[in-house]
Amino acid sequence: MKQHIQQHWGFWLTILVVIIGLIGVGLTRVDAGLYRQTVAKVTQVQAINKSATSDEFNNKDETYTQWVTVKILNKSHVGKTYRIKNTYTRSGAMDQKYRTGDQVFVRIPSDHSSAVTIQGLKRDTALAFVAWLALALLLLIMRFSGLMALLSVTLNAVLFYAAIQIDLATNGGHIYSLFGILAVIFAVLTLWLVIGFNRQMVVTLGATMAGTGLAVVISLIVFAVTHERGVTYESMQYVTQVPRPLFLVETILGSLGAVMDESTDIVASLFQLRQERPDITANQVFKSGIQIGRSIMGPLINVLFLIFMADTFAMTLLYLRNGNNWGYTFTMNMSLGMVQSLISGIGIVLAIPVASYLASRLMPREVPAQ
Repeated sequence: MKQHIQQHWGFWLTILVVIIGLIGVGLTRVDAGLYRQTVAKVTQVQAINKSATSDEFNNKDETYTQWVTVKILNKSHVGKTYRIKNTYTRSGAMDQKYRTGDQVFVRIPSDHSSAVTIQGLKRDTALAFVAWLALALLLLIMRFSGLMALLSVTLNAVLFYAAIQIDLATNGGHIYSLFGILAVIFAVLTLWLVIGFNRQMVVTLGATMAGTGLAVVISLIVFAVTHERGVTYESMQYVTQVPRPLFLVETILGSLGAVMDESTDIVASLFQLRQERPDITANQVFKSGIQIGRSIMGPLINVLFLIFMADTFAMTLLYLRNGNNWGYTFTMNMSLGMVQSLISGIGIVLAIPVASYLASRLMPREVPAQ
């Protein structure tokens, strides 16, 4: 009965979100009056010329020039039109091509000492549409569970923002205790909202905390034995706080997410297995958990590696393009991320036997249907 009510409520919530979201996306096209900046609409575009360019590294590009006619939509110049010259490149690294119908931010000098210029594209419609689409798909596919997942992400973001503000106010004086407590709250809050307060949530939480804690302890032991040789904290030179605590905090939070993901999959699968086979023994549950962990361990570690590679890709190319060798590029741009990935990988591996053991010992004899 409870599940039926949740499904019924989730269906109408999805319809409501879709309708309200579409209305909200449409309103972003007429919200120029809410902006302090001057907003204009592109009414006409005329291409002038194009030319090929190259630099000392033999990078080739094309430069275009266009006349852009805009109509002001807000503030004291509303209704006026201006003709602005815009230069952009095909790569679009530092500039923007404008099309008829685009809304842009413009700068109109009060003393007419310089020309009217376009400051950038007004992107709220695109952002609102993407946010609405993600929310609508989440609720459409996952219904009530999707709503709980969204709520957990929102609350975690608020808590993370509050923790950063506290860290800034204390100048990093309590960073270990602050973010250590935050990691526990993240895990409890996320699992409670997504799974619910039950035996499965307790088992998953225990496996998550144990796997993350063991990975961090092992890494600290290795750091102590090796005297942290090869860990280049100087690559965090732009950080105004002591870099080592920040690196360890990043590692804890990153490992927590990876271990929680794996533990949730293993424990959920084992609880489903017990529901379908009530006569299965604790030893069989443990072996099944190990087998499940082996199946998902490889893809999960590769996901972490790909995220790490994507995060460093642009800076790696920049370092190499400026004449640095691979050794220096790796040391200054990739080494800390690689260490964090290795620590997360240790947590993923350790979480398999921990989650399997806890599930085999703490799982009730009969698991109620979800």
